[in-house]
Amino acid sequence: MTVQLYDTKAQAMRDFEPLDPGNVTIYVCGPTVQSGPHIGHLRGALSFDILRRWLIHRFGRVTFVRNVTDIDDKVLANATAAEPWWALAYRMELEFTRGYSAIGILPPTYEPRATASIPQMLDIIERLVEAGHAYAAPGDPSTGSGTDGAGDVYFDVRSWQTYGELTRQTLDAMEPAADADPRGKRDPRDFALWKGAKPDEPSSATWESPWGAGRPGWHIECSAMSRRYLGPEFDIHGGGLDLRFPHHENELAQSTASGDAFARYWVHNGLVTVGGQKMSKSLFNFVLAEDVLRERDPLVVRYALAAAHYRSNLDITDSSFDEAEAAIDRIRTFLERALRTLREDAEDVRVDADVPERFAAAMDDDLGVPQALAVVHESVRDGNSALDAGDREGALRAFSEIAVMTGILGIDPLDPQWRSVDASAEASALDTLVQTMIVQRAEARAAKDWASADRIRDAIAAAGIALEDSADGTHWTLSGDRPQMKENS
Repeated sequence: MTVQLYDTKAQAMRDFEPLDPGNVTIYVCGPTVQSGPHIGHLRGALSFDILRRWLIHRFGRVTFVRNVTDIDDKVLANATAAEPWWALAYRMELEFTRGYSAIGILPPTYEPRATASIPQMLDIIERLVEAGHAYAAPGDPSTGSGTDGAGDVYFDVRSWQTYGELTRQTLDAMEPAADADPRGKRDPRDFALWKGAKPDEPSSATWESPWGAGRPGWHIECSAMSRRYLGPEFDIHGGGLDLRFPHHENELAQSTASGDAFARYWVHNGLVTVGGQKMSKSLFNFVLAEDVLRERDPLVVRYALAAAHYRSNLDITDSSFDEAEAAIDRIRTFLERALRTLREDAEDVRVDADVPERFAAAMDDDLGVPQALAVVHESVRDGNSALDAGDREGALRAFSEIAVMTGILGIDPLDPQWRSVDASAEASALDTLVQTMIVQRAEARAAKDWASADRIRDAIAAAGIALEDSADGTHWTLSGDRPQMKENS
């Protein structure tokens, strides 16, 4: 057993060897909660949810930290007099949580907010200043105004020789850091660790520091939170491909310059694109998660977002969801058919099933979900063939394999989290009508009135309902949202 991951910093596949094989540690950059999540946010979180699930399978325990950036320029910009920045941040945080939960993303072990770790940020900044890797901007910090950079503290990029190692850039080739007024900087590429308070910003968004009142820069937040919850060295740092520079580059520089070993592996997921262009709020080409989840089954959304390799960009379209729906339906249909045929035996093997070797090999190879899904669907085909041939042992084996594989990927259609109980009068009436027609068809067949039996079956099919005759009776299914199926023995 060797898990291999593509390390963005090394730009190569590496054997994954955690610091503590009994507790893998992961830090993932979570959302900046200035507005609600789009599909790209869900895809990123899902990539690391699947990684976490596989590492739990391989190592047993994973401590997973995903932060919330609740203080930031964008959060302040979107606040209003009626909704202060902290209220907006909390409301948006809840929207992200609902979106994650809807598609079955496991809650993090810890989910810290940036505003709860200000003392830890100040500690790192002080260490950087003392080591000569950070400096306060000229001016009088006692004014707390942030005028001409007063109260700002910057990381001195030229003081740290390895700056740029994550993205393999030379310093002179980099764009200036646009995170603060450049007037107080020694070099335009220096980035803000602390931002002095400004007259046009609310006093509730400031904290006291040795350099005057202000608030943290974006990058220092994650360095402080990862250290606080995982220690000065941890296994995996994750996030979207767009975070490599400047965010992760700056995190790496400030943490290592302050004396921490920091992340041992860097893992980045690809982006969701629209017409080949990155989905982004700033580009106004995003698809809100709530809109998709209103129109599509959450399990279908999860499958569609997970089906491509996590490092590839995903151009999402309606056909992506249609294909995912068909795939989920194939898996669900076999599992339901197997349960009806195998009954108690299926429930017994479901508990003690082993992961197929080819599935494990695909997942160990940099989380090869597309190849792993191919194994799932091959088992579905084998299982259906076994049921058709009356091969009970083969059907049981396929059922157990599919149950464990879909469980690891979080796409088991029979998992209670995906079951929606529709107790509406319409659903109840539909079930009653279909059951009545099934009885009438059975009576016609018993009387050898084949014309009537065929007419009833055609009428049912025309309504989009499929019948399956078996030794246990006739069962019906409806694509999309399904009423509860009943049996007529």
